Amino acid sequence: MARSKEFDIDDVLLKAMNIFWQQGYEKTSMQDLVAGMGIHKRSMYDTFGDKHTLYIKALERFASIQSSRLESRIEGITSARAALRLLFEATILRAEAEPKGCMLVNTAVELSNHDPEAAARANEAFLNTEGLIERLILHGQEAGELSSRYEAAALAAYLHNALVGLRVMVKATRDKDKLQTIVDTTLAVLE
Repeated sequence: MARSKEFDIDDVLLKAMNIFWQQGYEKTSMQDLVAGMGIHKRSMYDTFGDKHTLYIKALERFASIQSSRLESRIEGITSARAALRLLFEATILRAEAEPKGCMLVNTAVELSNHDPEAAARANEAFLNTEGLIERLILHGQEAGELSSRYEAAALAAYLHNALVGLRVMVKATRDKDKLQTIVDTTLAVLE
């Protein structure tokens, strides 16, 4: 008779996600994962496969969580400008308990040159965020709140690039005033 799992799969995947987010793929050992997830090595392999497969699942979970957070943060906000500002400021005001920065950005920097699957997952998530930004811009332009000086797609690509850069800066500095100045200057393009 097969033994039932003695752990919650979602819970241990979330633990793995946080370990990878904190340490990156290459610096995370199997021992780090086993200890941090609180499961036996055999159980980890049986449930998730190898380290790379676990990483991809953790990356997908991160992308899903971040997408849901972004959507919920702007839900009900009728001002496109206010929603865009909220997206940027949420990057600065992340929970202290979370690792700094963004697992997607970390993945793009660490793995994109030699791991096409990880690069594709990060890029897919980036495109989803860029699409959200574009929808907000279009809404703001149609409502007359935002200038139509730039095409929505081009402006969304620019703002998303700035958002990714801000996610890197959050890892590099604790200077909230500097980060806020970056947000204010970036969003000035909307005026």
